Amino acid sequence: MKILINPSPDKWKKSLERPVQKAKKINKVIKPIFKAVKKDGDKALFKFSKDFDRVKLDEILVSEGELKAAKDQVSSELQEAIEVAYDNISKFHSAQKQEELIKAVMPGVVCSRKSVPVQKVGLYIPGGTAPLFSTVLMLAVPAVIAGCKEIILCSPPDKNGNIHPAILYTASLIGLKKIAKVGGAQAIAALTFGTESVPAVDKIFGPGNQYVTAGKQRATKYGVAIDMPAGPSEVLVYADESSEASFVAADLLSQAEHGIDSQVVLVTHSTEFAEDVLKEVDRQVEGLPRKEIAKEALKNSTAVVVDNLETALEVINDYAPEHLIISVKNEEEAVEGIVNAGSIFVGKYTPESAGDYASGTNHTLPTYGYARNYSGVSLDSFVKKITYQKITDEGLKLLGPTVEVMAENELLMAHKNAVTVRLQYLKDRS
Repeated sequence: MKILINPSPDKWKKSLERPVQKAKKINKVIKPIFKAVKKDGDKALFKFSKDFDRVKLDEILVSEGELKAAKDQVSSELQEAIEVAYDNISKFHSAQKQEELIKAVMPGVVCSRKSVPVQKVGLYIPGGTAPLFSTVLMLAVPAVIAGCKEIILCSPPDKNGNIHPAILYTASLIGLKKIAKVGGAQAIAALTFGTESVPAVDKIFGPGNQYVTAGKQRATKYGVAIDMPAGPSEVLVYADESSEASFVAADLLSQAEHGIDSQVVLVTHSTEFAEDVLKEVDRQVEGLPRKEIAKEALKNSTAVVVDNLETALEVINDYAPEHLIISVKNEEEAVEGIVNAGSIFVGKYTPESAGDYASGTNHTLPTYGYARNYSGVSLDSFVKKITYQKITDEGLKLLGPTVEVMAENELLMAHKNAVTVRLQYLKDRS
């Protein structure tokens, strides 16, 4: 990590640029994958499993026996931890339910709005260098609470043709029945078009590598919605001497170990504190099993020293981090000034990893600066808001002339006539 001391805005913008994603190159790879899956269905999935995952599958879907056997392969300690996380995530997402909104806007005119679940959803769970069973909780729990009619989970198999048992155990705990042994862009293509084993869905959720991300963006061209655009994982820590350098270093490394294209940022008011944190980073990284990955990510990462809260907030809001940790003396004032962040972790005893796993909030968040205009996954992500209106004859007599005038001035006479014929009908009957 490098340190920038009181940089001008143009310098911090350049230094905090995310690693560039090679979209053209990736799209050349996924285009034929989509074409093959659309044409050949399961046959293409079997081929891609052999080509990319180095495994010959007999079946795409996980059997009931495999689901039951997974429980015996997960330690009781991990089962208990997953259950605690499941309980917290369920409580927080259940609390997000909204009652139907009904409002009489004028006599005889009633408007309402109701949440209706997205009917078919696909959940993508990475299984590469880190099997993200926690993401099963973050996606499947709100999908079930929302009442989605069909939920299909896709995750890549290992070289023995198996999905990680913790992923299967978590899915089974939540009540998922349909799980496909398919990963990468081919999984996204299967969810987009449907195959003999994998149903087509209305919306796709979940993180993944650049091929999965590009696949999700391609899926939108075929009328399938996605949770959000995404890039590599990232964290920004805003801390001062009231925090602990060892805490801050640990938080930075917790994101750096995700992947070589991850990015971590420190914003602080003290050069001395920044140097202490970087020393801790250098010390702690050596003890990590994924230290080589973390070290590569740290090459993309920066510590920014600024003089005051105002400038710190400007840096943070401009960067729009996926994860934002605030560990400063005047934390309330700092929190109040944040308008761009995926999820915020307040205080020195609130590590970002708590939100990743078990505090209750969702860890599927906008990255790559998309926190400027996207929210993280929540119960709302799995529902649609449908509006309704009911107008009585008296209501139409009150509202109709307004609609007629507006329609006529937009030169849409059929719109006007839809009101006029009704008003004339009521007039003739009176």
